[in-house]
Amino acid sequence: MKIIAVDIGGTAIKSGLWNGMELTEQKEWETQASLGGAHLMERVKELIHTYQDFNGIGISTAGEVNTEDGSIFYANSNIPGYTGMQVKKIMEEEFHVPTAVENDVNAAALGELHSGAGYGCKDFLCLTYGTGVGGCIVADQKVYAGASYSAGSFGGIVIHPEEKGGTDSLEGCYERCASTTALVRRVKKIDSVLDNGKKIFAAMDRTEIREQVDLWIDDICTGLVTLTCIFNPSRIILGGGVMAQEYVISEINRKVKRQIAPGLQKVEIVPAKLGNTAGMMGAVSLAEHLLKQETN
Repeated sequence: MKIIAVDIGGTAIKSGLWNGMELTEQKEWETQASLGGAHLMERVKELIHTYQDFNGIGISTAGEVNTEDGSIFYANSNIPGYTGMQVKKIMEEEFHVPTAVENDVNAAALGELHSGAGYGCKDFLCLTYGTGVGGCIVADQKVYAGASYSAGSFGGIVIHPEEKGGTDSLEGCYERCASTTALVRRVKKIDSVLDNGKKIFAAMDRTEIREQVDLWIDDICTGLVTLTCIFNPSRIILGGGVMAQEYVISEINRKVKRQIAPGLQKVEIVPAKLGNTAGMMGAVSLAEHLLKQETN
């Protein structure tokens, strides 16, 4: 059984061919998101046409996904005109094979469930930190989507209510304070040269930089303590490039454990394992499930 895996992000479209054992023929194309959803669909079709002889397609995509019909329930302005896009229908009409579509963070969580940091874990939370903060709830080894496919929108949790008051709905929210973007914004006020995570962590020997990183970690922990109290998860998986930093993971564990009740102490907070292939691996698992359903 061969499956085309596609991961549609805001800046890049990643793809690969799953041959039942591993992802081969991996490729990466620029998304060209600003040109809109219709153009994006043409890009994805063109990319998939570079592969031959496959039985199904699994797509991980930015935006909130109606998993019942494989359409985009909501997408922000990063990809204009993407909301309402019938992704599953478009691909099945083009390639005549079953197609599964899922939100990128949910797909990444499923990838971690089947072959990464969530392997063997029945219930867990998965969060990714990058431009924003994405989240996923896995319960009984399935993604909990919520009433309108938006469960896990942890970036909207208010952690600094004193900053609310304007028209910006994300003022004082987790995404605005705990994302990698938030860290860069903090540090650039001190040194404008430090404009990405790699540069920032290379400068951790500077006291003023470490102080800003620690304040950012405090904001991450405020959200994680809240989520731990609500869900009592056995494991929380943290993804995104910054979570590969051992200092960040160790400090998060130390600070969260210090703030939660004894009954919640069993939670494991671990970095994601699959990196950039997590979304594709999750999409593969969904496509495999869909193909099994259709053959039964």
